[in-house]
Amino acid sequence: MSSTDDRRILRTKSAIRAALISLIEEKGFEALSVKDLMTKANLNRGTFYLHYQDKFDLLDQTLEEITRDVESILMEFITLLPEGLKDNPLPSSIIIKMFNYFDANAALMQVVFETKGYFALQSKIKKVMWKNLFEKQSAKFIKTENLLVPSEYLTAYISAAHFGMIQEWLERGRRETPEQMARILMNLSFHGPLFSAGVLAPAIAPKPDTI
Repeated sequence: MSSTDDRRILRTKSAIRAALISLIEEKGFEALSVKDLMTKANLNRGTFYLHYQDKFDLLDQTLEEITRDVESILMEFITLLPEGLKDNPLPSSIIIKMFNYFDANAALMQVVFETKGYFALQSKIKKVMWKNLFEKQSAKFIKTENLLVPSEYLTAYISAAHFGMIQEWLERGRRETPEQMARILMNLSFHGPLFSAGVLAPAIAPKPDTI
């Protein structure tokens, strides 16, 4: 396949995705049809079926693309050693990169939240995290024998908490900057909800990170 064909496919898929976002905002996912999508994208139905089986396959492929993008960012983070988390500004920059990604794809994420894709995406990201943290052991500093809770529950907690923060941020209209959200997420992740809620005294809890 030539680079020209590749660019044509990318343009076609981009047009279909833009139509999907627009139509979900107008009428919701359940009410839209492939005909609606192709009319909005100014393409014929045959073109749609070259790439997707139906609108559900379109949504699923969209979720897979988001999952791959998120996994790529996560891998930058979890391969760092604990020492790097303390002294290196890189973790902050990686978290900012993640929020920048969701900021740039806010309209697409709204599609996810408006459909059952939200739960599917959260499940996909949870599986990706578990695979890289424990199955592939990409994070060398995590030792299974040192875990205080089962790995499945740890992964479920981390993925649900982080994804919930991203959803809240997007639904609130992204009032905070990606840098501010990175600081919030790092403090919650490294110091825990009890410190963030003011339950633990500052003298007992670690000093919050700054970016």
